[in-house]
Amino acid sequence: MEKDAARDLLTELFEAALEAVRAERRLPPVWRELLENEADEAATGPARATILIAYGKAAGPMARAALDLIDPPVRGLVVAPYGYLAGFLTDVSDDIETIEAGHPVPDAASERAALRALALARSATADERAVFLASGGGSAAMAAPRPPLTLAAKREIVRHLVLSGAPIEEINLARRHLSAVKGGRLARAASAAARHWTLATSDVVSDDPALIASGPSIPMREDPQAASAILERWDAPHVPLWRAALAEGETSCEGNVLPPSDVRVIARGADALAAASARATRDGWQVHDLGAAVTGEADEVARRHADLVRRLHRTGGRHLIVSGGELTVRIGTAPHGEGGPNLEYLAALMIALDGLEGVHALAADTDGRDGSGGQAGGWIHPDSLKRARMLGFDPAASLARHETRALFSALGDLLEPGPIPINVNDFRAILIAP
Repeated sequence: MEKDAARDLLTELFEAALEAVRAERRLPPVWRELLENEADEAATGPARATILIAYGKAAGPMARAALDLIDPPVRGLVVAPYGYLAGFLTDVSDDIETIEAGHPVPDAASERAALRALALARSATADERAVFLASGGGSAAMAAPRPPLTLAAKREIVRHLVLSGAPIEEINLARRHLSAVKGGRLARAASAAARHWTLATSDVVSDDPALIASGPSIPMREDPQAASAILERWDAPHVPLWRAALAEGETSCEGNVLPPSDVRVIARGADALAAASARATRDGWQVHDLGAAVTGEADEVARRHADLVRRLHRTGGRHLIVSGGELTVRIGTAPHGEGGPNLEYLAALMIALDGLEGVHALAADTDGRDGSGGQAGGWIHPDSLKRARMLGFDPAASLARHETRALFSALGDLLEPGPIPINVNDFRAILIAP
């Protein structure tokens, strides 16, 4: 298969995956079902007004889709990382406030967003429904610490966990227990509302809504001891502060009761993979879907996938391997360059395949941001390793120094679409056409 044709097909598969999980496609049918269920509740009947709080990288399109369906009056708050709200809410009323804030490290705007969300939730009345629209990125963009922890100290703790390679599930669990808004506390603040709806776009491999954006509207299921164990295992800084903050919270899950909430996960990584697989199947490719729950160190996963590629390569025919999930990179405290898990996966795959003829791959984050540097991911082709060496790069050294962006930039193989307001984790596709 020619390089340009393979690149075009990989890009089309990525675009098909993204299209399948866009909020404007996924939210309306769920919303209409919730409205029908609400109308059938004889005891209370439909709510007469709505409070809407959206948070995360998909907050803009999720809020836009919901606002197009909500009968007024509605008041709300939409919070997203910088760059993810552009163009979605330019024509909304003054009753809808928007805030862009820091990600992956929360900033002062993140704290302001969390406090505004809590204030809005506390103002809920018995004739309003409270609607929470959750997506990945909300953990950082809407963040206020529990006392005596300060925002600066919490930032350092989370940054330490990220750089240490802690799994996102563990990072989010710690965030919930150290937060004034996460772990169901936002829903508790809105306890006066008639009912709660939570609609979520999942960026976690388990699709557990309690883990998406650290679950501001979902009851906490873990206890502070679980968070303490994580913080201790990863040697988190500010030990006296986080211990005091945990001591201020629940000592167990008992009593952590929130108002009833109808919870729906409207888009998942598996939905994106299914769409790409269907597109390739129509063109006669034999698809091998490894699932949307692939985790682990990026280079180790790449080597496992390379073994599968070689086995399929020997059988002949046209094969497509797709996978999702979230890969990690353990950087530590040593100096490092720019890059991310998807680029490290591709670099390790490039090395492991060693120019295997007829194999092309794309790996990208569906939110448009793979680690640092601004890229979503990139491509590799059979000649990638040879071209890298001709350009003076040692891909193994780039991996060791965590500076894969420079490598792929020199190759002309960076995928840079800018922020994508979706976030259903990683998308990886490998074409095998010997």
